[in-house]
Amino acid sequence: MTATLEDVKAHLHIFHSVEDDYLRSLLEQSAIAVETMTGIDKGPQFDELVLNRVRFAYNDKLDEFESRYQSVLLNASLKNLEGM
Repeated sequence: MTATLEDVKAHLHIFHSVEDDYLRSLLEQSAIAVETMTGIDKGPQFDELVLNRVRFAYNDKLDEFESRYQSVLLNASLKNLEGM
């Protein structure tokens, strides 16, 4: 599964469509960022990281994402390297 706009809205408890374009943009940016940081681009761990990065970005706390998820990002990177 790849995280969708509906997943983002459920994760953030958003029930309106006013911010859909903004959320799509955050979703796209987050997917690119997580892939760049970890080398993974699919799977449950990827989706979890993307959704949480969107949450941090949406709440204007993006500067805290990498430090809070550092171990998860590192583990994902290492698993990706092992699979190569």
